This record gives sequence, C-alpha cells and structure tokens, in this order.
Amino acid sequence: MTHTSPVSTTAPISDPDQAQRRILRVLVGSQVLSGAGLAAGVTVGALLAQRMLGSTSLAGLPSALFTAGSALAAVAVGRVSQARGRRPGLAAGYLTGAIGSAGVIAAAVVDNPVLLFIALFVYGAGTATNLQARYAGADLAAPGHRARAVSTVLVATTLGGVAGPNLAAPTGTFAEHLGIPNLAGPFILSGAAYALAALVLSLWLRPDPLLTARALADTGESDAATAPATADTATTDSRGGVVLGALVMVLTQLVMVAIMTMTPVHMHDHGHGTAASGLVIAIHIGAMYLPSPLTGWLVDRYGRMKIAAASGIILLASGILAALAPGDSIALLALALALLGIGWNFGLVSGTAIITDTVPLATRARTQGLVDVSIAIAGATGGMASGIMVAATSYPALALTGGVLSLALLPAVAATAYRR
Repeated sequence: MTHTSPVSTTAPISDPDQAQRRILRVLVGSQVLSGAGLAAGVTVGALLAQRMLGSTSLAGLPSALFTAGSALAAVAVGRVSQARGRRPGLAAGYLTGAIGSAGVIAAAVVDNPVLLFIALFVYGAGTATNLQARYAGADLAAPGHRARAVSTVLVATTLGGVAGPNLAAPTGTFAEHLGIPNLAGPFILSGAAYALAALVLSLWLRPDPLLTARALADTGESDAATAPATADTATTDSRGGVVLGALVMVLTQLVMVAIMTMTPVHMHDHGHGTAASGLVIAIHIGAMYLPSPLTGWLVDRYGRMKIAAASGIILLASGILAALAPGDSIALLALALALLGIGWNFGLVSGTAIITDTVPLATRARTQGLVDVSIAIAGATGGMASGIMVAATSYPALALTGGVLSLALLPAVAATAYRR
C-alpha cells in the first residue's frame, strides 16, 4: 500500500541542497550516539551469555537474537517511515533499542537467561535503526552523490563505534559500583546513547527527508530521488536491482557477523581480557564505518558492481588471515577484523546504492525495510551458527568458511553485468 503524507507535514523547501546539508548534520549527530550504543553491546553480548549459560556453543545466541530482533524492527521502522516519514520511524527504533538495553541490565542483575534473551531481541531494534538511517541520507541526494550521502551517515557511526568497545572496562567498573554485574556495564552506555539518538532525531530532523523528496517529486521540482545515478545501474531493472543489492548486503552481513561474534570468545579462550577484545572490536567497528567517504566516492566514480565484487575479495582475505593468525596475536586478529570491516563496508555502501537507484519513491522505505530484514536474518544466522561451528570445529575453520562463502558475490555480480 502506498501512503501519501499530508502536505502540511512537510514545510515548503526553497533550497533542497540546503535542506540536504541540514539533514546530514542531524543524521551524523544521531549516528555518533547510536554507534556507541551498537558497539558497546556487541562487545560483551557473547561473553555475558557465556557466563550465564556456562557454554561456548550458545555464545553466538546473543548476536543471533539481537539481529533477529533487528529483522522485526527493520520491518516496523520501514513501515512507519513509509507512512509517516523518516523522523518518527528512526526515533521509535532507537527508543526501542534503549528499552532493550535496560532489559539486558535487569536480566544480568537477576541472573535470568530467559529475560536476557528477550531483552537482546528488543535491543536489536537499535541495530536495525542504525542501518536504516543510511537510507535517510540518500533521500534528497543528487543522483551522482547518493553513495557519498550514504557514506556520510555511515562514517558518523565510527566515533561512537570506536569509543563504545573501549568503554567496556570503565562502564563495567561503573556498573559494579551500582551493584550491577560487570559485563552489563556497556549496556548502560547503550541505553543512554540510543535514548539520546532518538531525542536528537525527534527534535531536529526537519524537514523530513523522505516526505520532502516526495513533495519535490510531486511538484516536479527535483528528479534527484528517482533518476538513476550512473550507467552502472541505469539499465538494471527494479526487481534485478533489489535482488542484487540485497544479495550483496546479505552475504557480507552473514560473513561479518559470524566472524566478529566469535572473535571475543576466541580471544578470551586464549587468555585475553575484555580490554583486549574491546580494542580489536573497536578497530573492527572503525573499519566498518571509517572508510565510508572513500567507499562512497569509489562507488559513485567506478560503479556499484566493481565495489561489490571487491567486497567479496576483501572478506576472503580477512577470513584467511583470521584462520591463520595465532590466538595470542592481538595485532593479526585486529588486522583480520579490520579487513572484515572494510569488506562489509564495501558491500553495504554498494548494495545500498543499488537499492536506492532502483526502487521508486512510492515504495522506497517499505522495500528498504524488507531488504534490511533479509540482512538481519543473515546476521542472525551467522551469529547463531558461529557458536555452534566453533564448538564443533574451531574458530579458524569458521573464519576460513566465511571467507570462502563471500566469493559467491563474484558470480552474482558477473551474471548481472552480463545480463546488462
């Protein structure tokens, strides 16, 4: 169902470019906050479950749960955004993530694994919303600058994403002073960060980018939201573009989550503490988002297909390095996780650009939400399977399998290029 918002919900825009700059500034501010909320929880989620359950085989369950929760949230945020605009959709998603963080803290205090798993499911809304925000950055972007607009939003996550894991130890100490288990400390940061991100968007994401893009399209003042960006995507039909863009992001998410989830557990088993694993995850999170401006430029300059193919090759290199790195080598594991983040970044930016280029405004937010459901399901699968595979085989086997799986991107991109 296509929803057209009342004209009164969108103020007249005399300068779309100025509106786009304001929107990007607000999105950057909210992403800095939400990045901290996302990364802090990722750092200790597996360790918290391992402590509660006393089993490594289920250590991947937290990642699976909050990525499964993000699947449901992606649908909800997409539908709310479709009906009412990006501002209420994104704000509601972050607020839900804050509620989930509070639930994780409560579960840790009462030592209740069932409550922990429910809360982690709700916490996943923050992850979904953090990713959905990238679409808001592209709504008003000019055709040849969509990937760079997406990248601007993504790179803002770097500041919070790098700070969050490195605050795992001090927030753990702070939690102990409050009578809360150490490993639940980062979720105090997550809850506060997500709540503040929701407040920033509610107050300042004006004009709403999606509603404004619709209004401009209806009046014929701008074709930026509907025109194809480059020859690389101009001949890709809508259905084929959605399938290819989704496939690129699904595979990169699956591989990234699987390897990332079990790295802190792998390091813990080799005698490394929370601070060391937090540093490696911080480097990984930084690599996921920090290259975004360069990635956006590469995608706009050289085309979506080439960068999508490059993501598969980089992920393969990451998997091989992680498999071969000695368990006591923080440096090599950090390098492997950095490559993992870069490969994911290449896949996310190129895949997002493909989706944005090929989906019309009338159904854009809803379709984007459904695509992100696939991404979240892939992440949940990777997170759940990673713990089981490591328990049955080893971390190196998991890393190598993930790297090889990423090569499936190459024939998919080649087939699409051949059809064009």
